[in-house]
Amino acid sequence: MKFFVDTAEIDAIAELNDLGMVDGVTTNPSLIKKSGRDIIEVTKEICALVDGPVSAEVTATDADEMIAEGRKLVEIAQNIAVKVPLTWDGLKACKALSDDGHMVNVTLCFSANQALLAAKAGATFISPFIGRLDDINIDGMDLIADIRTIYDNYGFDTQILAASIRTVNHVTQSALLGADVMTAPPGVIKSMVNHPLTDKGLDTFLADIKAAGIKIL
Repeated sequence: MKFFVDTAEIDAIAELNDLGMVDGVTTNPSLIKKSGRDIIEVTKEICALVDGPVSAEVTATDADEMIAEGRKLVEIAQNIAVKVPLTWDGLKACKALSDDGHMVNVTLCFSANQALLAAKAGATFISPFIGRLDDINIDGMDLIADIRTIYDNYGFDTQILAASIRTVNHVTQSALLGADVMTAPPGVIKSMVNHPLTDKGLDTFLADIKAAGIKIL
């Protein structure tokens, strides 16, 4: 499974990237607003730091404007994936941009039918929003499973990018169901290392070392 980090904070991306935990980055205007920086400037810096795809989202809702914005965004760097919403206009933009040879991330997916349309329109990535489905008492993992089955049935190349991930369990379940990619905030990715038995075992280990007076350096 590929790990994308969902943030526009350069320091957080760099820390994870140095550990080999970053295969790509997803951003959106809200995340960039939180960073307090210019959208083009921060996106360019992220693209220079990360080798993999960097999703940069359009702000328009009209197809022609989305296409124009997408073509502007891909000028930033070769690893830009233009992020468009899963609307009819978004699908038109997806088709045009993918026909141009650009990566496209179709976002705000909440149904298998939407995911099927995005694949037909040539999406590089489809982003089903797990957490937001959970918020309305619908199991987001069912959607991941349905999309995986449909894409495998017909050989679609579109990658399933599990998004709106809020817990480490979301990561595990997405991986088990065969999502190609997951995107999560830095805090969620870092918390994957945590386990109470690891902490307990380390405490015992350190106590034994201290009692034995063992030193390596």
